[in-house]
Amino acid sequence: MTPNREDYLKLIFELGGDENKINNKQIVSGLDVSAASVSEMISKLVKEELVVHSPYQGVQLTELGLKKASTLIRKHRLWEVFLVEHLNYSWNEVHDDAEVLEHVTSQTLANRLSSYLNQPQFCPHGGVIPGDDQPVHEEKRQTLIDYPVGTKIRIARVLDEKELLDYLVSIDLKIHEEYIINEIAAYEGPISISNHKKELAISYKAASTIFVDQL
Repeated sequence: MTPNREDYLKLIFELGGDENKINNKQIVSGLDVSAASVSEMISKLVKEELVVHSPYQGVQLTELGLKKASTLIRKHRLWEVFLVEHLNYSWNEVHDDAEVLEHVTSQTLANRLSSYLNQPQFCPHGGVIPGDDQPVHEEKRQTLIDYPVGTKIRIARVLDEKELLDYLVSIDLKIHEEYIINEIAAYEGPISISNHKKELAISYKAASTIFVDQL
């Protein structure tokens, strides 16, 4: 399915585009689309005043873009919580169905869903769930690639992207787990982490979209 403008807005937000500039390469990687497609969509988003674009730096959400992204993300993440907690979905299965449900969810339904779920603050991937009609900002965090060997970290949030989540399930990495960074291979090689239960080698690409807290 070809990503639409809403997919772009949500990804730009998840990558930190509410406060920082996000380059096209990050969007290409996150949505698995061509560079030409990204450039075309960015031009549309600029015309709609949803993002501002700085040559050679990237795009950032405008106030209007952040408000629209927050509304979409609220609906999407509430459905993810519902699917995991009540329909036994795993965290790598929820994205596609939550994507469908968010587009048919009114503000009233989103509010009632939030109430039914006891106003959850975070989605299964660690992302903040905005309040009703409230722009939201993710907590500022570095990714796994930003810390040196020997650092103790906790997995705090991962990008809500199906291919990444499938990969994390395949290597048995879960949210909130704590690790120590053992080795960082050269030339964007895998990053090895371990705790008392397991040792994992995480690809550089995946590690760049895993947000962590330093312990």
